[in-house]
Amino acid sequence: MNEALEIVGVVVGVIYLWLEYRASIYLWIASIVMPAIYLFVYYDAGLYADTAINIYYLAIALYGWAAWKWGFSFSRKSKEQPQKELPISHITTRGWIAMATLYAVMQLAITAALTYLTDSDVAWFNGLTSALSIVGMYMLARKYIEQWWVWLVVDILSAGLYFYKGLHFTAVLYAAYAVIAIAGYMKWKRLMREQYAEK
Repeated sequence: MNEALEIVGVVVGVIYLWLEYRASIYLWIASIVMPAIYLFVYYDAGLYADTAINIYYLAIALYGWAAWKWGFSFSRKSKEQPQKELPISHITTRGWIAMATLYAVMQLAITAALTYLTDSDVAWFNGLTSALSIVGMYMLARKYIEQWWVWLVVDILSAGLYFYKGLHFTAVLYAAYAVIAIAGYMKWKRLMREQYAEK
């Protein structure tokens, strides 16, 4: 495993997290660079679900940029709205149901794929973190404040998984992510209050 490449990925990950914390649209640039690096790191470590999910991260980064910059959405309602920067908001109950459904489908599909198509020794656990990450990235792209809750769970579980798989630098990064997820939630809460005060 290329330890130097992992360290570069960690550095980009720290930059990404700082930009996410600040709710800066430039986080999507780091969102393109970091998965490109981790495609190689995770594949080398035998974390096949994490390898595949980084392809999704590259695609959702483009969607996230468009959503944050112009309020782009695939829904008809959003298309009828004037183009403007997407505000931080709360996810609806209907949105939570959709995210729970997405999680369940992805967990089953990823775990089954890892179990029957790869030699992964952490199929269920890798499926869990990957399915939750898919949900978290979509929620981030829609700028839902609750995405921080999902990432807190993902970060704690991932830190343990990466430590177990010998990716110690990445494990430390995800442990730091877990701490910053709490601060990020508080920061976004403050930003959300400010954005509504400006209206």
